[in-house]
Amino acid sequence: MRPFDPRLLRAVPESRRGVGALAALGVIAGSLAIAQAFTVTSLVVAVVGGMPVRPSLLAVVAVLTGRALVSATTEWVAARAGARVSTALRERLLASWLTRPADARPAQAQALTLATTGATTVEPYVARYLPALVAGVVLPVLAVGTLLLVDWVSALVVVVTVPLLPLFAALIGKATEDATARRWKTSASLAGHFLDVVRGLPTLVGYGRAQRQARTIGEVSQRHRRATVETLRIAFLSSAALELLATLSVAVVAVSVGIRLANGSMALHTGLLAILISPEAYWPIRRVGAEFHNAADGAAAADQILAELDPAPGPVPASPTVRETPRAASTTPYRVRVEHLGYTYPGAERPTLEDLTEDFPQGLTVITGPSGAGKSTLLEILAGLRHPTSGTVTAPHAHLVTQTPFLTAGTVRENLTLGASQPTDAELDAALDAALDAALDAVDIRAVVTALPDKLDTQLGDAGFGLSAGQRARLALARALLAPAPMLLLDEPTAHLDEDSVARVHALITTLAQDRVVVAVSHRAELVALAEHVVTVHPAPAKASR
Repeated sequence: MRPFDPRLLRAVPESRRGVGALAALGVIAGSLAIAQAFTVTSLVVAVVGGMPVRPSLLAVVAVLTGRALVSATTEWVAARAGARVSTALRERLLASWLTRPADARPAQAQALTLATTGATTVEPYVARYLPALVAGVVLPVLAVGTLLLVDWVSALVVVVTVPLLPLFAALIGKATEDATARRWKTSASLAGHFLDVVRGLPTLVGYGRAQRQARTIGEVSQRHRRATVETLRIAFLSSAALELLATLSVAVVAVSVGIRLANGSMALHTGLLAILISPEAYWPIRRVGAEFHNAADGAAAADQILAELDPAPGPVPASPTVRETPRAASTTPYRVRVEHLGYTYPGAERPTLEDLTEDFPQGLTVITGPSGAGKSTLLEILAGLRHPTSGTVTAPHAHLVTQTPFLTAGTVRENLTLGASQPTDAELDAALDAALDAALDAVDIRAVVTALPDKLDTQLGDAGFGLSAGQRARLALARALLAPAPMLLLDEPTAHLDEDSVARVHALITTLAQDRVVVAVSHRAELVALAEHVVTVHPAPAKASR
């Protein structure tokens, strides 16, 4: 068990109002719980003493109604706050990764787990654990304060025994945190392995290795199951220990009150109040312990997400990428140059690129070379997605089209204008539609878009689901045509196109190269023949073993 992490409030400032409302509702709920003990006691004493019960009965109904309303409001506010925090954390996490080079991002498996399951599990941490924590702070204090006024002996028993609950909860909670951390590592490993297997499934099936990978996934799943059961076992033992301790403590209060009632040294009203109020000092703490175990995944995920949002400062790269600022209308060409460029992937035994010096003048430059020589890596470095490990890069802002271009789950129009400001004036909208049509014409896909149910406003699925691979590639090229970036980087731009479309796209690329820096990776001799500059990349030599 631990306090609520205040870093969540700093990471999601808009959630502070919801957290403040939960704190206020917790105070009101605690006050009503004490009020309920007084009204129920008055009703019982009235019944036993033969007094009118209607005022006491109405007071009980009013307090119970108030508690029900506060409880429902707390659930509603907590659910909204949890959803808001979870969504905002996911958005900020993705935005943070998008602003970093690929080398500064977490491993793909860890990123996938954090952005999906991790952000989702933070919701119960906020929606359930936070209200329980507020009640666990407020209600015991109110209960002990009231008992001091009602019966100091019962208050002394509670004061002595209540601290034992958070102590035991903290000790067991530490074990739960460790077990949950181990389970998160296993979950990330399983997610990464499963992702790799799905990507390579056609190759595995082709070579008859699919069954072996199925057994491997089964073994990893069993490790995840054992880690989960271990965490649940600790949670159940914790709940049982807290319940036993609270029950014994309330029993001590009840026995003390019973003895004094039997001796006639305590009034029925006072004794009943002490018996009804004392459990309220223990119940919220037991609930905090139970909710912490339920939200342990969210606590572990929140730690990792907050660490990603506020990463420790790393060393300044020795090989900077100099980005030229966009210019107003100017005929001066941008300078694109790499000097003594080298890049080694983390954990790799040999560099992918080594001591590469090249100029990329305005016009069309085609990069050729064998597979694995680092052509795509060079494009990512020029785009600023990766920092070189040696050498320097001077380049303007660029628009990169990869072999598997990114298409979001949105309309065709949204995918074409992704990253561009959206006009609001009707005339500007019409001009934009004309530009979109011209771009679609240029890549020979306008007929396909026109045939869609809602044309430019047709919704596409994830990764452009609903279009073929060739149509997705041409849509990405149309987006590149509309991009204002002075440098276009194209990775195998005609890989998924038929021969008729290839000639048209090659003509489009040469047109774009008239006033931009266009760097394309391609194995096609036709595009190489059209290039004004050709760069051949060779694999870096392996280091000699000692």
